[in-house]
Amino acid sequence: MTRIRRTLVLAAALAAVSSAAWAGPVSLKSNPVDDDGRVTLGDIFDGAGAAAEVVVAQRVGPSVVIEAGQLQAQARQAGLDWTNPNGLRRVAVRRSTGPVSAAAQTDLQASAPQNRPVYRPAGGGQQVIARNDMVRVTYQVGGVNLSIMGKAMRNAALGEPVAVLNTASNRVIDAVASGPGQAVAGPAADRVRANPQQFAAR
Repeated sequence: MTRIRRTLVLAAALAAVSSAAWAGPVSLKSNPVDDDGRVTLGDIFDGAGAAAEVVVAQRVGPSVVIEAGQLQAQARQAGLDWTNPNGLRRVAVRRSTGPVSAAAQTDLQASAPQNRPVYRPAGGGQQVIARNDMVRVTYQVGGVNLSIMGKAMRNAALGEPVAVLNTASNRVIDAVASGPGQAVAGPAADRVRANPQQFAAR
């Protein structure tokens, strides 16, 4: 019996080592999007390889938010190793609206308001962004709509300012929370401050 027990323990150890060795490291995309409502590991991670078509969520609206711990477990089950180096709590995946060019991202960063005073809606408001959430920052002017994804550097309620780190350029954008996982910069930020409940109704 002792020999059988040792054999079983050794087999379990080898299986664990084999599973760990098979897991391939992946990195989170800076702007996870999907085209058809089926959110796959390939939509979320760079380097997903053979696991790219594994479905991890269904998107029925403009976006879906996945808990980071759940996503990490699903990736591990598919043989991928995501260490979540930024300590994200949630990952938002949005409907694809086409790629945003590097020039457009630069324009958005240059146009983002800087050093805005801290503003809090009267009586506070419901938190729509948590620190370390992935947030889409949108800038609209003259019929041009630019957007980038970044990491929120603080909690924010609707209508509150929120600093967002563009993880691709390491630049910070001053924006205003406009909804769950959403923020705006530029002229639209002033409109959200003035009437946050109008955006909450959308």
